[in-house]
Parts: sequence; structure tokens; C-alpha cells
Amino acid sequence: MLTAIEQRILDCCDELMDDTLELTRELVRGYSVLGQERSALATMESWFQRLDLPVERVALDAPGFSDNPHRAPTEWSSEGRYNVVSRLNPSSDKPHLIFNGHLDVVPAEPTDMWTRPPWEPWQKDGWLYGRGAGDMKAGIAAMVMAVEAVRRAGVEIDFPLTLQTVIEEECTGNGALACLHQGYTGDFVLIPEPFGAQIYSGQVGVLWFRMRIDGVPAHVLDTRAGRNAIETLQTYLPAFKALEEEINSLPRPAPYEAKEHPFNLSIGKIEGGNWASSVPAHAILEGRVGFPPGMSPDDIMTRVRQVIADRHQALGDGSPEPRVEFHGFRSEGHLVDLETPGIRLLSRCHEDLVGEPPAHYLSTCTTDLRAFHVSGGINGTCYGPVAQRIHGVDECVDIESIRQVLTTYALFLGRWSTDTESARSVL
Repeated sequence: MLTAIEQRILDCCDELMDDTLELTRELVRGYSVLGQERSALATMESWFQRLDLPVERVALDAPGFSDNPHRAPTEWSSEGRYNVVSRLNPSSDKPHLIFNGHLDVVPAEPTDMWTRPPWEPWQKDGWLYGRGAGDMKAGIAAMVMAVEAVRRAGVEIDFPLTLQTVIEEECTGNGALACLHQGYTGDFVLIPEPFGAQIYSGQVGVLWFRMRIDGVPAHVLDTRAGRNAIETLQTYLPAFKALEEEINSLPRPAPYEAKEHPFNLSIGKIEGGNWASSVPAHAILEGRVGFPPGMSPDDIMTRVRQVIADRHQALGDGSPEPRVEFHGFRSEGHLVDLETPGIRLLSRCHEDLVGEPPAHYLSTCTTDLRAFHVSGGINGTCYGPVAQRIHGVDECVDIESIRQVLTTYALFLGRWSTDTESARSVL
């Protein structure tokens, strides 16, 4: 079912597989946690230049962006922070395609749990290991090399194509949003998140929250003279678990009603006290709660505040009410329109390569797809490699699945490029 030029594109993908792995490894070596993304950004600039692709920096502190209604609040300055983008044919009036991927990763600590240091990529039994190898630096490498494969095959890319490599996907989504805010929009977006070669059909809303409890410090010679903030904090945990169950018991939009427990609450960070021989005067909890499409971040913020207030009142110990803050994610959930021509084109490319239609994947997390859907009104989906232990110890990505993403994205590009009328039907 492939034409001669399409087979040539696939042959070029095979020729570029070593380069794809080389770029992935180089990106993994740049341990790009929050605030330390410069090395990975520099790698992308270098590779874009190496591949004769234009390079632009898209700032996260552009005028007016702080007032964008979809921007998540941050406790760090956006000054000097940026994404790296490459645009081809931006003035063309043909349908505009976007490939988007995030360069930032979550912390790998404690690193002594890893088989090897997480920023030193290694391969074993067909898997490439390292923090961010799966989530999602291999996908970025594949989407970039797909462009090179098409051009190497002699197919002209005469339509507008934007390659976005962004930061802050793991905490705010402000990186992708900054691109949209500054006009880097399009008609359809593909994101190679590591959920496998399947069509991403929806994602939940996500809210981050922080609770601080103040106790009364005292010497341990008489602990009754103080009030232990850490011990008090622990009494709130059942209330948060009850909130999680409450959210999951609400009526859910299809197709989430078929999932047993799609909306998860995680207490991801706790810290408190300052001395082993002192009754701790403070304790801080940070958590993440998922919620269904159709519920707003404001709704879930109200519910979190109420749960904390109710628990404080039930304690009745005369302590000050906990302080509640919302930082980072405050993201709506949404469902993907699976009937759009762009997704049908992607499905045909997958089927022509694999021999069967792609499966669909309904997510219980969030991705940068929400920025395009909610803020930009742009349809799209995620389709990426197979990864294991993302956000965990010894994160890894299946090497053959990287090849699958590379070839599918390249075939998609080739068909978008050579069949203008089909591409226009995406609009």
C-alpha cells in the first residue's frame, strides 16, 4: 500500500536510526530538571543547525504572557526561560502541522537506587535507559529525524511545519502555552508522549496544591509543651483519600465511566521540622489531584480548600487553620475528537505500517495537548514510543518503538506534503 517515494522515506528512516539514538542519548545526558534545562535546549539548537533547520527561541516571559488566563502560576521567575522552536514555511497558507515535545524531566533522586547514574544513557536487551529517555526525549528525537527522513527522500516540505521543543510540561504547561501565546499555532498537533503506538483519546484535569501546618515548637524534654506539626499533618491524609474516592464516585463523562479509578490523588512531597530534638513547628504537604473533563480547576480548588477546612474544624485543637496554596498545574481535562481527518490520516499511516488499526489510549494523566485544545482550539493527539518506569527508577524506552514513531511520523509528513487536498481537509 506504500508508494515508491513512501518506501524511500522509510528507507531513509532506517538510515537515520543511529542518529535518532544519538540525539536521544545526548538529550538524556542533559539532566533537564526544572531550572536546569539549558543543556537540553542547547542540544536541540545544535541539532537543528546540524540538520539545516531554522532555530528560534520562544521566551516564557514575553509581554502579556503573565496575564494569559491559562498560564499556571509559578514560584520562580520566567525571566530568561525559553523554548527552542524550528519553523518551516511559516508564511505559507497551506494547513499548518505542529510536532511538539517537552525537554524537561522530573527529578531522578535518590539516584543511588538507579543501576547507573540516570544522566548516563545505557542500552540493554533492546531498551535505552536514562531519565527522560522515554518521557520524552526519544520521541523528540524521532519527530525531528522524521523531518530529516522526508527531506532526505527528496520530498519537498512546502507547507508550514513547526517543531516545538518546550519546557515546564512536567509542572505547569507554560512552555507549550508560551508558544501559542506568541502565535506559534497551527491546525493539527502530534506529540510523541511515551504511551505507545496508539491514538491518545483524552486526558484528565490536574491540580497541584500545597498545605502548610504550623505547630508549636518545644524542647523534647517536655513534648507536651509543644504541638507536633508533622503528627498533625498525618491526620489529614485520610481526608485526602476520601476526596479521591469522592471524585471517582461522581458521574463521569464517557468513556471515563468504563475506567475503575481514573482520577488519582497523590501526596508527592512532605517536609517539616528543623531539628531532631525539637517538636516540629511546621509541616508542608504537596499533592496532585486528578479530576474529570467537564470539572473546572476552580471547582476542584474549592473542594480541596473545603476538605482541609472541614478536617481542621473536626480536630478542634485550637491550632491555626492550615495555609493552602495552588502552584503549578491547574489544567482542564478534555476528550479528543477522534473523527477529525488528521487523526484518520495518522490511523491510516499506522495501519499501513503495522497491518492493523491503532488502539486508543484514554489517559489518567495530563500532557501539553491540553494547551493546544483548551487555549489554541487545535485538535491533535499523542502517539509515541513504549516506555517503562517513567518518573521512576531505571526509566527506559523500547528502541524498536522509537523506530515505529520515526517511520509513522515520517510517513504522516510525506502524505501531508504530497496530498494537499487531504491535508486541507484537516481544517
